[in-house]
Amino acid sequence: MIKPLGEKSTLLLALIAGLSLNGSFLVLFSSIVPFSIFPLISLVLSVYCLHHHYQDRAMPMGYPLLAAASFLLGLLIYSAIIRVEYPIIGSNFIPSILIVILVFWIIRRLKVLKQMDQDAD
Repeated sequence: MIKPLGEKSTLLLALIAGLSLNGSFLVLFSSIVPFSIFPLISLVLSVYCLHHHYQDRAMPMGYPLLAAASFLLGLLIYSAIIRVEYPIIGSNFIPSILIVILVFWIIRRLKVLKQMDQDAD
């Protein structure tokens, strides 16, 4: 069986898109976080790469949900990091707990998909 290319790269691109989306939002709309053009550039490039990656390859079964979870993980990671850096925004307890739960769920789901792929062979 031919293994699909770029499964992990899709998840990584979704994570980067989530990080840069939250960073762009905070840079543009939060007075606490100083302005920087780099989150905007990162957002444009990651969405562009995800778009081309999606056009070139079909996602295997189960990976769209993992890509969405990876995107959400990126959003939560950036939120937790900013809340550590600027504690006036609020506590980072809930995002940190959600990050841990989401990471364990993604790892478990990847193992299940890998096992299903091995059983199909």
